[in-house]
Amino acid sequence: MTDTPSDAPQKRKRQPLRPLARMWPYLRQYKGLVTGACIALVVAAATTLSLPTAVRRMIDHGFSDSDGQLINNYFSMLVVLAALLAAASAARYYFVITLGERVVSDVRRDVFAHVMTLSSSFFDNAMSGEIVSRLTADTTQIKSVVGATASVALRNIILCFGALAMMVYTSPSLSGIVIAAIPIIVLPMVAFGRKVRARSRNAQDTLADATAYASEAIGSVRSFQAFTNENLATSRFARAVELAFEAARTSAKARAGLTAFAIFLIFSSVVAVLWFGAQKVLTGSMSAGTLGQFLLYAVFAAGALGALSEVWGELQLAAGAAERLSELLDEEPAILSPANPVALPEPAEGAVTLENVSFAYPTRPDDRAVKNLSFSIRPGETVAVAGPSGAGKSTIFALLLRQYDPSEGRILIDGVDLRDAALDAARGRFAIVPQDVAIFSGTAADNIAFARPGATREAVIEAAKAAQAHDFIEALPNGYDTEVGERGVTLSGGQRQRIAIARAILRDAPVLLLDEATSALDAESEKLVQKALERLMVGRTTIVIAHRLATILKADRILVMQDGHIVEEGTHASLARRTNGIYSRLAKLQFDTGHDETAVGAAE
Repeated sequence: MTDTPSDAPQKRKRQPLRPLARMWPYLRQYKGLVTGACIALVVAAATTLSLPTAVRRMIDHGFSDSDGQLINNYFSMLVVLAALLAAASAARYYFVITLGERVVSDVRRDVFAHVMTLSSSFFDNAMSGEIVSRLTADTTQIKSVVGATASVALRNIILCFGALAMMVYTSPSLSGIVIAAIPIIVLPMVAFGRKVRARSRNAQDTLADATAYASEAIGSVRSFQAFTNENLATSRFARAVELAFEAARTSAKARAGLTAFAIFLIFSSVVAVLWFGAQKVLTGSMSAGTLGQFLLYAVFAAGALGALSEVWGELQLAAGAAERLSELLDEEPAILSPANPVALPEPAEGAVTLENVSFAYPTRPDDRAVKNLSFSIRPGETVAVAGPSGAGKSTIFALLLRQYDPSEGRILIDGVDLRDAALDAARGRFAIVPQDVAIFSGTAADNIAFARPGATREAVIEAAKAAQAHDFIEALPNGYDTEVGERGVTLSGGQRQRIAIARAILRDAPVLLLDEATSALDAESEKLVQKALERLMVGRTTIVIAHRLATILKADRILVMQDGHIVEEGTHASLARRTNGIYSRLAKLQFDTGHDETAVGAAE
């Protein structure tokens, strides 16, 4: 997601501001705002450049002729110019600030939308806190540039070149001194700017690391408190913040040095111009008004160049931010819909087939989670997958939902390879009840309707009733409109599980994936929910990942996995009777003898 240390500096040297070009398509969408800002900039700059001419004429003619009316006219004109400058500056401020807010909103929207399309393999390595930092801190830096810094840069460029042109027109000999100093000022600025950008990028990366840790710690604050590790979290975050401060201070030192160097050279050249000009006035080869006009233009040019040195540092900061955002936008999803997807059969049947499937997670490429896995599930069949931890059970669900693609073999849904079907259509054939339920901040109704956005309140309530969730939701302070808090912190584990089951019921998909769906329920709720699940499973293909064997006694088939392979297959009764079998050993660990015989009898 980020450049490697070896090639990143070389890229930055070759492309000092190129990442900012990524913002041009966003600017181009708002030509009216851009045009308005440019017109206001030109008017403000032209008004500013007209002031020295008025001052020269007033000094040379108004005072020498002792014409009070002429002086009054000039001052009146200066007031008019001040009003025009004020109006143009206000218009510029409105246009550029509005443009900055609009562009950064679009950038945030597009970056977030793109991140949501990225595959699970991306999030195996990415830290959510760092992504949030890029969406907030980096886009704010972009807003600063688009909304203010860019317009300041353009204004100062116009002022600088306009003032230089008027200086040449006013006194070519004196203007040579200033023009000769420009390369001495600009070239070090560009070279220094590269160092500023590198240090600014480092400061942004360090801040993102601190933000990522803060996000992780706050999300797990109850665990820190339970283990009395608040001081550990505080000290670690303090170290991260201190590193971010040091990186920011290093960046500020570089920018301060650049600014001091530029301002010293610029105003030294102005002093030299003033000295030479004073000599010309003393010899009578230049009027005092002309020197005053030239000096004002020189100050304008010097001030513009000085401001550009600061702006250059801001642009380098923004370039680093744009580069980090571009890295996110340039990430390609590993899982994509085909260009010409094959339509899945309608109506859906729910047949699932795995043919010689092998897969290794990208973070562990040499350790295959499943190996040459093959099995078929008939429409409406209930199949349980059992086995010790790490056997590859959850990987099957990840592959079915096409969070990853197998490295070998293929997975078929109703006879169509998942990779040949449209991604949304393929995932739409499944409803999942995970063991670790994701509950979002919002109302109880919103969390159930997450499975089918736009579902009616009546449909949500019916799903909740079927999942045995209706009674506890109705008992909440505002019923279905009760806010459940971030990650559902106000709900118990069993309540969160029942909301997940209600989602699966509402989704009404032909294939149901249950990852120990009743694991967090008490005995009474488990019995009720199990009945609801049994009704839900009728007519649907159901795949159950089982850790507690008591939940799969009535499965049509049980697949027992070990080290990514299916090593046993059968019903609970047949597998439990096998001598030295893996399932038999697991059953003995979970059931006592009497219970085991009862379970076998019930299964038969």
